[in-house]
Amino acid sequence: MPQGKPEVVPGDGLTTRQRRNRPVFAVHTGAMKGKSTAAFGMALRAWNQGWSIGVFQFVKSAKWRVGEESAFRALGALDEGGTVEWHKMGEGWSWSRKQGNEEDHAANAREGWAEIKRRLAGQRHDFYVLDEFTYPLNWGWIDTAEVVETILARPGRQHVVITGRNAPAELVAAADLVVEMTKIKHPMDAGQKGQRGIEW
Repeated sequence: MPQGKPEVVPGDGLTTRQRRNRPVFAVHTGAMKGKSTAAFGMALRAWNQGWSIGVFQFVKSAKWRVGEESAFRALGALDEGGTVEWHKMGEGWSWSRKQGNEEDHAANAREGWAEIKRRLAGQRHDFYVLDEFTYPLNWGWIDTAEVVETILARPGRQHVVITGRNAPAELVAAADLVVEMTKIKHPMDAGQKGQRGIEW
């Protein structure tokens, strides 16, 4: 993709504008850090375009203070850019007002996915981040085939990014953009733990 130009122009009958404006389904996977960070970088660009952002974190504990969450909540309160909604399974989904715990995480994950399906059907957001969503898929809490079918059939121009390790093969095959974060070096290799401003 030199200079941002595709190497091949498909003979699909679409104009350049039509092809450019198709909704994107992205998957960020791999063993290395940076999957969520890259997704939030995309969400930041979407916010700047005035798009409605919906973030759904499936594994993060409510006690974890994610730096991006604070930043996006502040951005969502401004009179510019798009609106931002941020939901964490660990605190119970905010629309159901109940606390989550280890015993009911599977049920909470299914409830969260059901809400996302409703929002996709209603075109509630322009840009969705389903953070750490590969885990409930791999654990069998949510059916991968149903997720793929729902995302591919979503109406309008809704962009979806899913993050997490070991993305199921069906998810990778269906996505328009797939990134795998691979490790070359990491400070933990030298015994250094995560630090403020870098890991959170």
